[in-house]
Formats: sequence, structure tokens, C-alpha cells
Amino acid sequence: MPRIEFYVLSTAMPGDRLRAACQLAMKAWRAGMPVFLRGSNAQQCNEVDELLWRFKAESFVPHSLYEEDAQAPVVIGLDEEPSSAQGVLINLGSTLSPQVERFSRVIEIVNQEPDLLTACRENFRSYRQRGYDPKRVEL
Repeated sequence: MPRIEFYVLSTAMPGDRLRAACQLAMKAWRAGMPVFLRGSNAQQCNEVDELLWRFKAESFVPHSLYEEDAQAPVVIGLDEEPSSAQGVLINLGSTLSPQVERFSRVIEIVNQEPDLLTACRENFRSYRQRGYDPKRVEL
């Protein structure tokens, strides 16, 4: 059963949420875990792809969009099945991933934007209803 964590940001800026996702992806990759970064749509996936190239000038995070290389250490996609089981899912979508059980850890990134807060609260309840014990982490 995966460990579920909700990382809560104090801002409502969408860019802060994407930067947090990149930082968490880098940390998980450096710890040797495969990462699947789930975007809410293709545009957001492309934004994350671009941001991973430039968010830390002194670091490189090997990554790829799912359709270009599903075997990359950090894969960016939507609801595709990950090629590596037991990795980390960073969910930027507003709903639960249909692949939750394929991961050992699931991270939901929450900011203070009202619609996202509502969706994340619903996700938190859904995880509990499914028998998970989600935790809240303040960033």
C-alpha cells in the first residue's frame, strides 16, 4: 500500500506548485527512486518538462515526456501506466491517478488556489475511503 502525502504550500501561485514538483522529483531521483510526474493536461506536462531543464542551473534531472521515453528516471505524463513499479508518483492532477497502486509513495502538491484546495480535499477524503492514511506536510 503506498504512502500518501499532501505537501501544502502557503501560496496560491501555480508556478510555486510546479517548482515544488520539480524539487521533489529531483530529491526522489537522487534517492534512487523512479518518478512519475502526473500532469493535469498536456500543456502542464510540457511546462514541467521545460521547467525541469532550467529550475536549477547547477543540476540536471534526467527526464522525459512519457511519449518520448517511458523508461526515463523521471517521466512526465497523464494517466499512462508507469514502466517502473514501486516508484514515486507526484500528482499535479486534480483527481486521483488510476495508477496509485503501482507506486510506493504518492505526493499530492496543494497550494492555496480555491479550486485546487477543494479538489485536494476531495482527494484526501477519497484516499481515506479507499483505506489509505494520507498525511499532511507543510512546506
